[in-house]
Amino acid sequence: MTTLTLAGTPTTTADEIDNRAAYISFGLAYVLGHGSNAISAGADPLVALPGWLPMALLGAGLAAGTVFATLAAVRSQRGAGASDLLSGRLLGLSWLSAFAGVFLVITALTGFLGMPELQTVLWPVCSGLIVGLLYLAEGAARRNVLHYALGTWLVLVSTSALFFGTPGLFWVLAIAGGGGYAVASVLEHRRAR
Repeated sequence: MTTLTLAGTPTTTADEIDNRAAYISFGLAYVLGHGSNAISAGADPLVALPGWLPMALLGAGLAAGTVFATLAAVRSQRGAGASDLLSGRLLGLSWLSAFAGVFLVITALTGFLGMPELQTVLWPVCSGLIVGLLYLAEGAARRNVLHYALGTWLVLVSTSALFFGTPGLFWVLAIAGGGGYAVASVLEHRRAR
């Protein structure tokens, strides 16, 4: 729905932002990336895969999702006022700050403990936690309940995955995380109509 401001400039509402492409890309990244990690990790893997393949699948899906999410964010700011533009830019910069912080925490913690293998567990869990928290902020700022709900789901799924060790945490992320994105994609289709 497009509304007019007092100056007659059209503004875009949250209802016009279509996140389906981003949700589908991120969901596929979870299913294929974490899923391939799940089937190839642990003492008795189901399938022997090259070590680089799960990361490549995850990275490709995340890269595509990031492009689509950025395009949706840019479209959402067409005709926005100065305060909405500033909010959008600050939310965008929050991603950089959050992941820089995650990098520093994981690097310092694994170095301090002398356990670099913890990065295998901490990166997917902490990344899911950060993405979920940022979705909560974006959902609140854009008044998008679906985005907010997906953020809540990702926070809970990512942090609870730690209870399952490896390869269990990858199964949780692939099924519950990827499933959350799949549900959000379907609901986004209905919301965007």
